[in-house]
Parts: sequence; structure tokens; C-alpha cells
Amino acid sequence: MSRRSKRKESAEVNLGFQIAPMIDVVFVIMLYFMVMAGAVQVENAHNTKLPGTVASLTDTPLPDEIAIRIEDDGQVYLNDDPLDSADSSTLAGKMLPELANNLKQLHDSSKASNSEVLVTIYANELARYERVIDVLDALSRAEISNVTFQAGSPD
Repeated sequence: MSRRSKRKESAEVNLGFQIAPMIDVVFVIMLYFMVMAGAVQVENAHNTKLPGTVASLTDTPLPDEIAIRIEDDGQVYLNDDPLDSADSSTLAGKMLPELANNLKQLHDSSKASNSEVLVTIYANELARYERVIDVLDALSRAEISNVTFQAGSPD
């Protein structure tokens, strides 16, 4: 008889709703979200100047954007027109005189019309970095500082 009474006592014991494990789970979830909130990157606004139109006395046919494309063989294109040779081993090939002269003329005409020259460089992913630096040197000699890089082709 004593055995039956012990079983009844243990079966009759009602532990009730246990809140302590639930609080532990809530704290673990809250800790997870607090840690992950530190990893969120904040987006910053970038102020950009968009090119506009400027009234001028003479018609100056300037393109909206000058595209310089550098192919993997070293050939440089200015708005799809090939300039200079693809050989960068000689000093003349490295200096890109045709590109620098065209860019200088473009800079002078844009200065006369009170507008800015915007240049985008499209370098093939297999193009040599040395050739990209040669193009940047030509842009520097032409006093053009608004230069951006874009991945992929200009199409």
C-alpha cells in the first residue's frame, strides 16, 4: 500500500507553468539580436553633382561623357575611336600622345564653354594595370580630373 501512495503523490504533484526556462530562451534570443544589430551597416548619402547645361555663345559639340576603353591587348579607344598603338613597350607608346592631345583639346574647348569634362574609363578585366596608369597619366597631362572607373563594357 505504501507504494501506491507514493505513486499517487508524485502523479498528483503539479509543477505548474515553469517561467524560468522561457526567460532563459527570451534572453538568448535578445542577446542574438543585440549582437547582430552591431553588424548592420549604415548607409551614407553621397552628394553628387550631375552634369547640366550651360548657355554659351557658340555651339560646342561636347559629348555628355567621354569614354576611354582599354582592351586586353593594350589598345586604347576614345569614344570607340582607336588611338595610338597597342604597343606600350616604347616611350611613345607609353606616353599615348594622340590620346593626350585629343584630351587636351577637349579640356580647352570645355574650359572655353565653361563646362566640365567627365571621363569614364572602361578597362577590360585582362588589361594590364600599367596601361591603365598610362591612360591616367595622359589625363593628368591634359589637366582632366573628373575621372571615374566602371566595370564592364560601355554598352
